[in-house]
Amino acid sequence: MAALLALGGCGASAPPPVSHEGKPLRIVSVNPCIDAVLMRVADPGQIVAISSYSHDPRATSIPLAQAKRFAAIDGSAEAIVALRPDLVLASGSLTPATSAALARLGIRKVELGLPQSIAESEAQVRDIARAVGHPARGDALAGEMAAAVAAARAPGAPVPALIWQGGGLVPAAETLPDEMLRTAGFANQAASYGLRNWDQLPLERLVARPPRLLLTPPGAARDDRTLGHPVVRRLRTRIAVRDFPERLLFCGGPTIIDALARLRAVRQSL
Repeated sequence: MAALLALGGCGASAPPPVSHEGKPLRIVSVNPCIDAVLMRVADPGQIVAISSYSHDPRATSIPLAQAKRFAAIDGSAEAIVALRPDLVLASGSLTPATSAALARLGIRKVELGLPQSIAESEAQVRDIARAVGHPARGDALAGEMAAAVAAARAPGAPVPALIWQGGGLVPAAETLPDEMLRTAGFANQAASYGLRNWDQLPLERLVARPPRLLLTPPGAARDDRTLGHPVVRRLRTRIAVRDFPERLLFCGGPTIIDALARLRAVRQSL
């Protein structure tokens, strides 16, 4: 803390530099979903550090090899200030003390919400691109997302489906995965079980009334006792069960493109 106070004292009168074009030169992200967008809209040389979650194979939203090219940060005030960034991108992950320290140092901070729709995510992509000084790249990525939506749309009656992840976690209405399911020609069955937003569905209720299609993480039988239960394996003889990686669930931006491509492939496989 003494080191942090010392940095704060000298930094208040000398904020980190910004390029002549107004583009931030030293960007720090403390959110893995933001990391994925940064990879598409910022120059690699602008990025000083990304979220430590992006170095975790279970949590990253970008290829691990790509993530390892950048330093990882835990989001603490000490770690951020030591890097002397001129822009910090966060999503509800900074403590009030950290936010106050950044303000004292004159470090620009942009707080971003968690998109709950494809439209919100497209808008956020453009916001991030403007913040890093490359608005045209944000427009291009948002255009790719819109094209992925158009490509994923499927004719015919929606297929009853359920995303069922580790611990029985299910995305229901008013979530981004719910909209992606509907976009790709599926009818999310979460509401039929009385589930709302992000909820949990016990194994017993799933087995009693399974959907036509169940989307689970690859390798689930090895990693999760519920998903690897013998009853779930026997379900495969009654319904369609397809892989849907957890990394496609929680982020917008370019992750939406990958998620819709996967859902499109699943729909075509039925």
